This record gives sequence, C-alpha cells and structure tokens, in this order.
Amino acid sequence: MPPNLETTLSFAGETMRSFASFLHDRGLVPDRMIPFYEKWVSAYLEARPFLADFPGDAGAVRAFAAHLAATRDEWQVCQARRAILLFLQYRREPPYPGPALPPSSPSRKLEHEAVLEELSRVTRVMHLSWRTDRAYRGWVSRFLAYVGTKKPSSIDDGDVRAFLTHLAVNRGVAAATQRQAFNALLFLCRHVLNVPVHGLETVVRAKVGKSLPVVLSVDEVRRVLAQLAGTQRLMATIMYGAGLRLNECLELRVKDLDFDRGCLTIRSGKGNKDRETVLPERLVGKLNAHLAKVRQLYLQDRARGIEGVALSPGLARKYPGAGTEWGWFWVFPSDRLSVDPASGLVRRYHALPTALQRAFKLAVARAGVAKNATVHTLRHSFATHLIERGYDIRTIQELLGHADVSTTMIYTHVATKNKLGVSSPANSL
Repeated sequence: MPPNLETTLSFAGETMRSFASFLHDRGLVPDRMIPFYEKWVSAYLEARPFLADFPGDAGAVRAFAAHLAATRDEWQVCQARRAILLFLQYRREPPYPGPALPPSSPSRKLEHEAVLEELSRVTRVMHLSWRTDRAYRGWVSRFLAYVGTKKPSSIDDGDVRAFLTHLAVNRGVAAATQRQAFNALLFLCRHVLNVPVHGLETVVRAKVGKSLPVVLSVDEVRRVLAQLAGTQRLMATIMYGAGLRLNECLELRVKDLDFDRGCLTIRSGKGNKDRETVLPERLVGKLNAHLAKVRQLYLQDRARGIEGVALSPGLARKYPGAGTEWGWFWVFPSDRLSVDPASGLVRRYHALPTALQRAFKLAVARAGVAKNATVHTLRHSFATHLIERGYDIRTIQELLGHADVSTTMIYTHVATKNKLGVSSPANSL
C-alpha cells in the first residue's frame, strides 16, 4: 500500500513524479496543467500536519479549501480541491508503476535529477526545441520512476523494453504516445547514459490505427471564421490561407512577411526546417493595418528599455542587437511582458496558443459545425481544398513542409465528395 500522507511528505519529490505520471497516463489533466496540480498537492501535504484535528481525508480537504478561500480566487480553490481529490484517488489505487516510496537513499534522487539536467544540457547543445526538451524530460522522469531505486549507471536496454511494453499492455497508450516515449528513451540511452539499445523487436507495440484528418468545407471555414474577431480572426485566416501550424503562426516575425512576392517564410518549422508558403492576397490590407498597431507596441518597448525579443542562441551571438530591431519583432506579440525562462530577462513573448484555441473551439460551436475541429483543422482544410482545386501533390507537400510525400497523400482520401463518381444504389429507392 502507498505510504500515509505524513510519510509521503518526507519524500514529496519522488511522490510528485509518480503522481504526475498517474495524471498524464490516465489523461485526467492536460499536461500543461500538471505542474499546478503538483503545486496544490505539495501545499496540502505541507499543511497536513496542522489539519490533524479534522477527521479523515474529507475533513482535511474541506479545511484546506476553506483556508485557501481567504486569499485565493474561487477557481483556484476548485482547482486545488480537484488536485487533492485526484491525489487521494492515486493513493487508494494499487501502487503506480514507478515507486510511490522514495529511493533507498537521498543520493539516488540526486542522481535522477542529474540525469534530467544532463538531458536538458544535451538537448540545448543539439539545438532541439524547448518543447522537445519538455516532452523528453517528462518521459525520462516517468521512466526513472518506473525503474525505481535502480542506479542510472545500471540501467540497460531491458529496462527500456519493459517500460515500453508496460505502456502498451498495462496503460493502453496510443501508438503515437508509445513512439514518443521510445524516442525520448532512445535519446536518453544514446546521448546521456551511453547505453546500447538492442532487441526492441520484442517490445509489445501499441495498435496503430488509420485515421483520416478532420476537414472543414469551404463554407464551414467561412462560418467559423465569421464567429471570430480582431487579431484571433486574422491569425486563424492566415493559418487556413497559408497552411500553417499553430506555433508557426504564433512565431511569425515581421521580416517573414514578403508582401511584394506574396509569400510567408516559416523559420525553423517542424524538423527545424525553413520553407516558404503563400501569403493570401486578401489579407494584405488587414495585415498592414495590424502591423501599424504592433509597431506602436514595439516603439513603446524600445522607449521603456525592454529587452528585445528572444532569438536562438546562435543568432543572439551573431547579431547581438537583432532582438531590438523591428524586423525581428513578433507579428502577433503578447499584450503582456513575461520572464524568459532561458535567460531570466523580462521581455515580450509572442501570443500564447491557448487564447486562440479556446476562441476557435467556441467559434466552431457557435457556427453549428458538428465536427471535432481544432485550429490545426485549418491546416488540414488548406491542403484538402488545394487538392480539390487541382494543384499537384508535390507543390502542396512543399507548402506544408512535409518531408515525405506519403504524409501529404493522406489528404487525397478526403479531398473530394465522391472520388469515383459512383452513384449509391440507395438513390434508386
């Protein structure tokens, strides 16, 4: 059985790691929210000794929530209560893969932390994106929790095979999830632990299904965009008109817009590749009006002495002042300043994805579209509509930035209403 709360308190770091794995693998909480749930549980565990007068877990949770209500907003209290209830559920279930108990010695925990730090160092040296680093750290943390008290130096390919098989058999993860975990652990073994990996053919594979992308018709796109307004509508229209991924749209810089040639340049897209795609002509006027407003924000930052926008380490060294230049400023900047996690400097970041994602989901509902559409559906729709208009697959592949044309070919399966020209026998009834 998992240890009681008082014992768990002494080993909160290891317990939180296992709890985070529990939340992720069960899909109970979005990954971006897991750190907040860990924070609330840690605060509860610290306060638990002072809640001894309240009988049982339920009484302690109510007392803790009442304590928070004095200084926190109602939504924060609700989030904290749900975090604690999920933690109590985690404690009631059979021990979660990866020890709920701490390593046999404090040095083991330090060794695990050292592995994670080395992992991040290597990802930075290899110029992998921070999203890749975050995903790899998450999987390596779960893997280290799974192997328990085993020293990192004694980890072998058998542990990797066992963990990947466990994900497929016991957790029933999707094939893409298992593949991401495999990539993270392969990177760990090759570049951090220097462990040769063999015999992966014995790993039980998650079932790979064939799914078609969700695609909106031209009329549905028009109806959904009509439900958006301002900058969010402009962003969504560019994503549809140029076939952009969400992050590619958010990370656009002023210099990436070429109005004379009618194209957009995507820098360091997926796979760290640059490409050009089309700039919708009908958006030129709206983009110019938008950039006029953005320039005022840029000039305000310069007048206030705000640090320039973030650049890759290589560019920052080669062009020290580029971050303060207009050409490198975000096309869609955030309206708030934030702390750069890499440097600790206060600067302006681009707009965050969550606002557009939520607005788009609401727009889909208001437009009466029953499909499970997200902002990425606009990219699928871009490719499908180009195929329906007769553009060749190689051109579309280049616009989308696909490395393999077979990835682009999937849109041919959803491109036309009736590819074969077949009349259904039901029509004669």
